[in-house]
Amino acid sequence: MEKIKMTTPLVEMDGDEMTRILWKMIKDELLIPFIDLKTEYYDLGLENRDATDDQVTVDSALATKKYGVAVKCATITPNAARVTEYNLKEMWKSPNGTIRAILDGTVFRSPIVVKGIEPCVKNWKKPITIARHAYGDVYKGVEMKIPAAGKAELVYTAADGSETRETIHEFTGAGIIQGMHNISASIESFARSCFNYALDLKQDLWFATKDTISKKYDHTFKDIFQEIFDKEYADRFREAGITYFYTLIDDAVARVMKSEGGYIWACKNYDGDVMSDMISSAFGSLAMMTSVLVSPEGYYEYEAAHGTVQRHYYKHLKGEETSTNSVATIFAWSGALRKRGELDSNPELAAFADKLEKATLDTIEAGFMTKDLALITTIENPTVLNSQDFIKAIAKRLA
Repeated sequence: MEKIKMTTPLVEMDGDEMTRILWKMIKDELLIPFIDLKTEYYDLGLENRDATDDQVTVDSALATKKYGVAVKCATITPNAARVTEYNLKEMWKSPNGTIRAILDGTVFRSPIVVKGIEPCVKNWKKPITIARHAYGDVYKGVEMKIPAAGKAELVYTAADGSETRETIHEFTGAGIIQGMHNISASIESFARSCFNYALDLKQDLWFATKDTISKKYDHTFKDIFQEIFDKEYADRFREAGITYFYTLIDDAVARVMKSEGGYIWACKNYDGDVMSDMISSAFGSLAMMTSVLVSPEGYYEYEAAHGTVQRHYYKHLKGEETSTNSVATIFAWSGALRKRGELDSNPELAAFADKLEKATLDTIEAGFMTKDLALITTIENPTVLNSQDFIKAIAKRLA
């Protein structure tokens, strides 16, 4: 069989531990036999990030700006234990955070729906995509313990030296305070990424905050979204037959639970972090969750929503058999290949991505799956496959 040609490379970001093992299996079994695979390769494994003083992460993000589409394996964000384990020069930052900052992107996470893995919420029939603003708020919060009575203030000093002050609280005893921030430019990028992605998927977009309580902070998010929508996107949404609306986050939660899915729900940073975990768990598993970083300039970086599966990697190193779910990583590749095909007007490549996803879901629906899915499936007497045999079973269907 003649392999499908690629005209432009993907940016390939390799990763760590068990997902790195799966990465190679997926390429060897599911991609290289069918595609003349072109990638610009960056090794974001922790050892190489340490050897390059993390410059490789920056280089991979810049390459994504050059080529437009990237696919990323799960990576380690080191803590103190990892610094010791890998003998690192320092505790390097999250690669995802570095890439997000350079691409100025929004993270969209969506469950992979398959027959036999039923959502906990019985009326959910279509995926619910969480759009998470990936800058600021509590993640860049500055905190202080208040030891005793006193006044805490917010102080803004302008460039000309003038000050604006707001009293946070008059403490009569010990307590705590936290200051958090966001920037209008980042909120604008977040809004445009959400509107563009909704047009891409032709799905309705919701946005939810708590502006009734946070009358300046959250209200600014609401206002920026509405201004950009009215000026730049209202007509395009109308033509696409989709809608945008804002609601309070408590109302959004009630609506979500009673809906059948099939829309994008945009959230601020912490809300998006929590809600994407809730959605993934309710739909089945983090291993069945796609994640794509989309910038307002139209750069795309696809990855799995889960981590490096450390426990399975240690078993693998001991020569023990693992049954690690590779579905989200396969869908990271298929998502990137489909987008590459769309941007390059290469319908064969885009069609291959569809077939790869269908072969993966058909394998599970036929009762062949990894152990994590076998524990929650409604399919009777499923066949549990190890990591490699599951990928081989998909390859057989794909061929």
